[in-house]
Amino acid sequence: MIKSKWVALLAPVLLALAAVPAAAQSFPTKPIRLVLPYAPGGATDFTGRTVAQYMSEVIGQQVVAENRTGSGGIPGTDFVVRSAPDGYTLVLMDPAIVINPSLLASVPFDVFKDLKVVSRVNSAALVLVASPHLPVKNFAELVAYGKANPGKLNFSSAGIGTTPHLGGELLKQRAGFDAVHVPYRGIGQSYTDMMSGKISFGFSSFAGALPFTGDNRVRALATTGLKRSTTHYADLPTLDEAGLKGFEVELWYVILAPAATPPDVMAKLNDALVKTLAKPELKAAFAKIGAVPVSTTQEEGAAFLKAEYEKWKKVITDGNIKEN
Repeated sequence: MIKSKWVALLAPVLLALAAVPAAAQSFPTKPIRLVLPYAPGGATDFTGRTVAQYMSEVIGQQVVAENRTGSGGIPGTDFVVRSAPDGYTLVLMDPAIVINPSLLASVPFDVFKDLKVVSRVNSAALVLVASPHLPVKNFAELVAYGKANPGKLNFSSAGIGTTPHLGGELLKQRAGFDAVHVPYRGIGQSYTDMMSGKISFGFSSFAGALPFTGDNRVRALATTGLKRSTTHYADLPTLDEAGLKGFEVELWYVILAPAATPPDVMAKLNDALVKTLAKPELKAAFAKIGAVPVSTTQEEGAAFLKAEYEKWKKVITDGNIKEN
């Protein structure tokens, strides 16, 4: 009688425990939402929708890209942080995810406590471009001109705290010359002023620069990866080759999930994303914007995020950079 009583009491618990792995094994059973925390039409939108398209084929459920815009990608990311940690709501983020905590007075979440990395997604070097009115034809001449003409140089970016902005600050710190930062609403808007000589130089995505460097309206000087690009500007030296050893600035993306997402669900998402990023069709799509797929384990992705956080925190601190 006592034995049957214990069996009756334990039965619901045993059933619940048995259901956990079964639920994880069946994941996903419904569409997955991939939040894109910037406006449609940019690199984030293109990257996210490309990943969503090919990941849907791999994971067996539709991956739906959804734009949730807001300053610095914060509202969209915060939405994911506060979502159910079940693997069905993810976010695609760029370097702002590790820049904002050092740049802004406050951020409503902790990237290292409230989120987990599923995997990195891709990486794209920038290109250093200069005005044709500036008497320089390579990076060494830009540095020499900057040191010989203090106060004369300026550089553009798509806004305070963006990768092109902090890349410019890192360049100044490493090369040892000064230049005034001139933020624009978008890097494309700065090209008119660069062509006329009002802007000296700037960092740009390959996609943004190609229309202007192709007909020499601005001059391409170097790229920012540790290796030469395999998509565009393959004839240009890297800044590492040009003398700034170890200099690396890249636009990258990472997919994250709420921190409490179960490990087995995270493993399924990572496996699906790694397989997605290996697709030749996706590689060809990324090449159009000068990007290459980069997949990682969850641990590698987390270590990368921490390293990028420390890197940009130092640049922001050393440059005394603050949001206006």
